[in-house]
Amino acid sequence: MIALIQRVLSASVVVAGETIGEIDSGLLALIGVRPGDSARDVGRLTERLLGYRVFTDEAGKMNRSLADTGGGLLLVPQFTLAADTRSGTRASFTAAAAPDQARELFDALVAEARRRHGRVETGRFGAEMNISLTNHGPVTFWLES
Repeated sequence: MIALIQRVLSASVVVAGETIGEIDSGLLALIGVRPGDSARDVGRLTERLLGYRVFTDEAGKMNRSLADTGGGLLLVPQFTLAADTRSGTRASFTAAAAPDQARELFDALVAEARRRHGRVETGRFGAEMNISLTNHGPVTFWLES
């Protein structure tokens, strides 16, 4: 599984004119699923999302995690993260998981994150979403399970 995470001051997801998820300070995580991903990847990625140190401490060093700060987590499914862009001028999505598998693992990630953290909002799988964010830093990392 893939997560492109951004440290944010705020972030929200709108579907068909309705805000379906929003957070204040925390992490926006765009989530991609690949064919070989499994429940083990869900657990590992959840650990990384909650434990990755991207927030500053008193000395200005990135030594604090989402679990440390208690910030919000906005999980957004984004199958394009698994695209193969190595050649040509159009992405290939053969490296992305089938929709049923991707939905199952995304839903499992949401459930596990909520079990461990509590302050979790989501986008909507398969929907056209408009995402707004104020990236803090900017701080952006690519995580894999």
